[in-house]
Amino acid sequence: MHNITMAVAQHEHFVYYQSVNADPNGEVAISRIAAAIGEPARARMLCCLMDGRARTSTELAMVASVGPPTTSVHLRRLVTERLVKVLPQGKHRYYSLGGANVAAMLEALSVLAGGWPDKFVPSTPNRLRTARTCYDHIAGTLGVMLNDRFSALGWLSAGPRGVDPAYDLSLAGVKAFENFGIDISATRIVRRRFAYGCLDWSERRPHLGGALGAALLKLALTRRWVLQDLDSRALSITRFGRREMLSRLGLRI
Repeated sequence: MHNITMAVAQHEHFVYYQSVNADPNGEVAISRIAAAIGEPARARMLCCLMDGRARTSTELAMVASVGPPTTSVHLRRLVTERLVKVLPQGKHRYYSLGGANVAAMLEALSVLAGGWPDKFVPSTPNRLRTARTCYDHIAGTLGVMLNDRFSALGWLSAGPRGVDPAYDLSLAGVKAFENFGIDISATRIVRRRFAYGCLDWSERRPHLGGALGAALLKLALTRRWVLQDLDSRALSITRFGRREMLSRLGLRI
C-alpha cells in the first residue's frame, strides 16, 4: 500500500495593506485612516506635507511640537496607513505625502472643518488665499480662476463616464494645452486621474486637480508665471505671469 503525501497550503498571516480590500464596504479601512488623521500631531504633519515637499522626521517633529520618539511612532502609523511614504537617502529618511489622492482627501477635510456658514467669509491668510499649492497643483483664488476660465473657453468637458467632478478635454482644450507646451498624450498615461475639480478649502469652489493640474503647475513654475515659497505652500504670481495669463487666457489677475 502506497503512502499518499498531500501538500498542505500554508496560510499567510494577516497583513493590513494586503488584505484591507477583503472588507467589502471599506468600513475597517475608513476607520483606521480616520483614526490616523484624527490625532492632532499627525494632522499637523500631514498638512505640512501638503506643499508636495519631503521633510525629515526632525522637521516634522518641530511642526507637530512633539519629541523625536513620539514623532517616530506617529510616522510609523502614517506610513502603515499609506498616508505618508518614506524615501531613504544617505543617512537621512525623508517623508512625503502618500500621493495626490491623500492630498485631495485632506483638502476636502479642510473644507468640512471650516463649516458651511450661510454667507461664506474666508479666513485664510491673504498670501495663501491668492495662490498656493494643493500637493502638486495650483489652488487658491488663482487656481479657481484658471479652472473657471478653462471651462468658459470650452476647454474642459465632462469626464469619460460623466462622473462629476471628473474632467476631460475638448478638442480645443487639447490644442490649447499643447500650445502651452503640455504633452497631453503623456499626461493621460500617468497612473492617476487625468483631471477633476478639487474643491478648494479657501474658496469653496473647484480648482483643477489630477495629472493635468500637476502639469499646469509644473509649466507655471518652469515658465516663471509663479514662484514657490521655500517655507510654505504660497505661490507668488510674477509680473510676467500676469501678462502671460492676460494675453493667453484673457485672465486679469
